[in-house]
Amino acid sequence: MRKFDPHLILRPELAELKAYSPLTGNFEVRLDANEAPAVLSAKAKKRLSQVASEIDYSAYPDAGQKELRAAIAARMGLTPAQICVGVGSDELITLLLTVMTRTKSKVPCPTILTTTPTFVMYRLSARVRGQRVIEVPLDEQWDIDVEGMKRAVSATDPNVIFIATPNNPTGTMASHDRLIELIEATPSALIVVDEAYIDYASRNHVALLSQYENVVILRTLSKIGFAALRVGWLAGSRALVAELDKARLPYNLPTHSQKLAQVALSELSEEIDATTTLVKNERARLAQELDSLPGVRVVPSEANFLWLELEQPAESVMNALMKQKILVRSFSGRGGRLDRCLRVTIGTEENNQRFLDALRRSL
Repeated sequence: MRKFDPHLILRPELAELKAYSPLTGNFEVRLDANEAPAVLSAKAKKRLSQVASEIDYSAYPDAGQKELRAAIAARMGLTPAQICVGVGSDELITLLLTVMTRTKSKVPCPTILTTTPTFVMYRLSARVRGQRVIEVPLDEQWDIDVEGMKRAVSATDPNVIFIATPNNPTGTMASHDRLIELIEATPSALIVVDEAYIDYASRNHVALLSQYENVVILRTLSKIGFAALRVGWLAGSRALVAELDKARLPYNLPTHSQKLAQVALSELSEEIDATTTLVKNERARLAQELDSLPGVRVVPSEANFLWLELEQPAESVMNALMKQKILVRSFSGRGGRLDRCLRVTIGTEENNQRFLDALRRSL
């Protein structure tokens, strides 16, 4: 067989990256992936099954995603022309980083700016495309360091800025005044406000769309009970969405995802509300219980998970939990202050209690 070395033509940036690989294993309680608890009613499942059974599997999906875009627009108080739908918000992140790549005069290659710690796909998607990534650490309260971000803007002239709010993995909301100050200071970059967890938060940022044409919002169904559908969307100006549609792959979202997501957002909106209410109630209960434990500080969260600051290395606590068949997420591999932090997804009351009891034993 003739040999071929793909590294001769692969992007060199791939050498510094690792594939995104969720931890596998036999765990009785998984609180590591920020999924909503599986609490859909039997009636809702029956309706979804009915819709799935009526799909014509021989036909291509609706390329324009008309019904789904209309349902999303209605939920956000926007128009369908302001909505671009993708395979999770991940596809929309990669779409933005594919088209927002015109090189500016001050820098040798397109640059993106974000915070740290934050959602890993911003960096991964940008580096895969050979783009420079600048990360500004969050402050001591896990909020935007707006002065640091403004200095980075001045020095690097980024094409795109990603701000996750609520932020993953900290669960914190960006202060509204700091976010506005950053937007006002950056008229030549696209500001992506990632609201993946907004259904669990006290406020949203939709009003920014009518104030700033360089702001877009990302959302997803993955965190509110429908992760299997892999449906995310971007909301922005009509002009920008029209340009993104030129680069969006045809038929990118399968028919079953479109149909079931449309039903979820319209007919099953009360189911989504029930899920988010359950999670918020459990989040408050669990946070109170955890705050009473010695050596544990709970960061106030507006997401469907809690960010715990520990007095001992997070990796050792996570390993102790794994021995009890419970999986959470440690970020100790990144070093620094993350060495003592754990992220815990809010699950059902039973699973949350099992985690709490196991954590007491682990500490």
